[in-house]
Amino acid sequence: MEKFVSSWANGEKLPESYVFPPGKRPGKVAVTTSKNVPVIDIGKAKGVDRSTIIQQIIQASQDFGFFQVINHGVPSKILDETRGVFEDFFALPAEEKEDLCSSDVSKNCIFLTSNVDYDKEEIHNWRDSLRLNCAPLEECRQDWTLKPARFRDVVGDYIIEITNLGSRILELICEGLGLEQGYFTKDMSQQQILSVHHYPPCPDPSLTLGTRSHSDIGLMAILLQGDVPGLQVLKDGEWIGVEAIPDAFVVNIGYVLQFISNGKLLSVEHRAVTNKDKSRISAAFFTAPANECVVQPAKAIVNAENPPIYKSFRYADFVKTFRAAYVGEIDNVLGKYTI
Repeated sequence: MEKFVSSWANGEKLPESYVFPPGKRPGKVAVTTSKNVPVIDIGKAKGVDRSTIIQQIIQASQDFGFFQVINHGVPSKILDETRGVFEDFFALPAEEKEDLCSSDVSKNCIFLTSNVDYDKEEIHNWRDSLRLNCAPLEECRQDWTLKPARFRDVVGDYIIEITNLGSRILELICEGLGLEQGYFTKDMSQQQILSVHHYPPCPDPSLTLGTRSHSDIGLMAILLQGDVPGLQVLKDGEWIGVEAIPDAFVVNIGYVLQFISNGKLLSVEHRAVTNKDKSRISAAFFTAPANECVVQPAKAIVNAENPPIYKSFRYADFVKTFRAAYVGEIDNVLGKYTI
């Protein structure tokens, strides 16, 4: 437990193992936010504006790889209760979370610091995380933490809502790409994971990161950001802070969607910066293919005029490549899968 940031992060000096190299530090800049990342009223997709909303989603996914959704239908009560149990979990004494400590991602509920490959990292992320496997839901939540009280019930209800929202967004993307209905169902979205990150106040946010720069691996991520900003997206060589809109969800495209769309949609680099005065909690819901699923550019998209630019691959093999790149063992993930 002594390695967990929240158990000792109350000093004035940043440990060397959390100091990023000069070229990767956020620097001495305020956590500014921008209104440039598109905000989409997804509720309008139920009516006559459906084609317009689809166009907005596709355009945002091409230009930013990110967008926010409002009027999404997830009740505010569920969002409030979910944020509450996450805050209560991270506020628990360290000894009450000790049994959950693990880096074994096959377990349905683990508590870890920085990343599952902590021991391979040269520099660590300034965060502690609760990682939950979520599919099949009824099976997985039997292994989730029982503390705080009602955690399983509250988070289970949240997962049902966020799964439905994710399915709606993927179906809109399906239509926008010209794919057959249900393309992203079954094996293509079999894995569902919720990663809840706690970023404690940091003595020197200019030197470290809560989450290092990366692109996401699966189909799509849906993030509940909270009211403390920290998420940044790389756009045209500059880091843009994503506005913290109350009860909105941040959606970002994963590498698998980039491959399936044959590069039309983009998985974009992003990171989380830290804060000297406030802690921050965010919850990212990831949807990804089954390990044995074969990923390749969709046949409905490629043709003689638009040939495939990516190779086909087994998703489990891609995960291994991605994790090796994340800790610096290899470079250029995309290059390994580009024709």
